[in-house]
Amino acid sequence: MALEKTQVAALAERMDELLDEVVRRSGGSAAVPAVAPAEPADTAPLDAPVEEEFRVGTMALAWDGDEQRMIVEAQALVELDAESEEDLAEAEEKLLQDEENGPPMLRVRLTGAQARAFAKRALDVVNAGRPPCPLCSLPLDPEGHVCPRQNGYRRGA
Repeated sequence: MALEKTQVAALAERMDELLDEVVRRSGGSAAVPAVAPAEPADTAPLDAPVEEEFRVGTMALAWDGDEQRMIVEAQALVELDAESEEDLAEAEEKLLQDEENGPPMLRVRLTGAQARAFAKRALDVVNAGRPPCPLCSLPLDPEGHVCPRQNGYRRGA
């Protein structure tokens, strides 16, 4: 599956927020570390090329208190053609109810420690990339970029 950089950052931030909330509500009794475990640290480069099964459109997070696991769901981006808002809503509902031919989805169950480690690694990968332009959010190259918000004038890094 493939995610945009902003989706990865949002997922990692929300995972940390959910884990913090689990710790707060449990009074510290949940099996969730306050920070990502130091070992084992994943610093290996990402596998390339990425073979995309599907591009993620919708993500969901939940905490299963019985099993002490975070549930992460990623559903494929689906484009529907419809004449009206009613037709679109009906087509979306029909597609989501179709378990055999519905959009592809990945569901992962992580322990608190695994979720913290994943969130840390995801933010490290995002932060290692090129910074976004503050005006248009496109990546800034070291020599700058042609910013569409400045009518094509070159914006420095």
